[in-house]
Amino acid sequence: MNNLSAENHRLMLNDGNRMPLVGLGTYADPKQTPKGTCAQAVKIAIDAGYRHIDGAYVYYNEHEVGEAIREKITEGKLKREDIFYCGKLWNTCHPPDLVRPTLERTLKTLQLDYVDLYIIELPMAFKPGEVIYPMDENGKWLYHETDLCATWEALEACKDAGLTKSIGVSNFNRRQLEMILNKPGLKHKPVSNQIECHPYFTQSKLLDFCRQHKIVLVGYSPLGTSRDASWVNVSSPPLLDDPVLNAIGEKYNKTAAQVALRFNIQRGVVVIPKSFNPERIRENFQIFDFCLTEKEMDEIEALNKNIRYVELLMWKDHPEYPFHEEY
Repeated sequence: MNNLSAENHRLMLNDGNRMPLVGLGTYADPKQTPKGTCAQAVKIAIDAGYRHIDGAYVYYNEHEVGEAIREKITEGKLKREDIFYCGKLWNTCHPPDLVRPTLERTLKTLQLDYVDLYIIELPMAFKPGEVIYPMDENGKWLYHETDLCATWEALEACKDAGLTKSIGVSNFNRRQLEMILNKPGLKHKPVSNQIECHPYFTQSKLLDFCRQHKIVLVGYSPLGTSRDASWVNVSSPPLLDDPVLNAIGEKYNKTAAQVALRFNIQRGVVVIPKSFNPERIRENFQIFDFCLTEKEMDEIEALNKNIRYVELLMWKDHPEYPFHEEY
C-alpha cells in the first residue's frame, strides 16, 4: 500500500469496481449546521483531490452533496464516473420491499442515476415508517424483526438493476458478516464493511477476517470523533492528543491526524474523515507524500486500547446490536 498517490489511490473491490482509499465523511448534526455548509465542504474536497464522498439519507444533507457533485461536473472539473459516492440504507427501511424505493428516493435527492456503493448502515432494524428514530409514548425504542439475509437479497436486486454499482454493510460483526457470506444462493458478496477504526481501536481481528473474504474495511471516525455526549463515549481520551502520533508527526512535518490517517491507509483500510473546515479538509488529504516505517506502524498498532467512541448504547438491547461480541 506504499505506492499510493493523490491521483491514484483506488482499491480493487471483490466485484471488480474500485474505491478511493480516502473519502470525505459528511455527517454533522443537522440542527447545528447552517444550510449550504455541507455543499461547500464537498466542493472544497473535490477541488482538493477527493473523489470519494460518504453520505447517508439519515444525515439530511444528501441534496447538498448531490448539488456539489453536479456543480463540479458542470464546471468540467470531473466526470460522474470519477466520483465514488456511498449511500446508506437506514434502520427503518430494512423490509425487502422498502429497499429499492429507499434507494430510489436517495437517487432522486442526489439527482444522480446511480450510487457507487449502497450499504446497510446498521444491522438493527427499526419499526418501518416515516419516523427515523421511532419510539413509543414512553420513550422506548420501537424495533422491528430483522432478517439481514432478506434485506441483503433486496440490495443484490438493486445492484442487478444498476441503481448501485456495489453493495456492502456497516457496523456488522463477524457473525453477521458470516450470515450473509453463508447465505444459500448468495449472488454478490459485500464489498465492504464500514466500522469505527483508528489507532485506539485498530480492529485487527475484524480486519483479518475481512481480508480473508476480500471485504474492504472502511474506517469511520478515523481521527477519533466529535465529543457529542449524546452518542459518543467522551470518557475516552481524544486520539489526536496522543504523544506517539504527535512525535511521529513531528518527524515528517505532519499532524497527528495525518499520521492516524496514513496508518490506516497503509493497512489497506479506507478512511472517511469528516470535516467541514476547509483547512482540515485539505490537510486530511495530504497523506500521500510520506510513508510510515514498519517500526512506526507497529508503534501505532500498539496504541490500541480496544475502545469505541461510538458505542450506540441506547440500542444495546436490540437482538442484532453488533458490539456485544469481541469482533
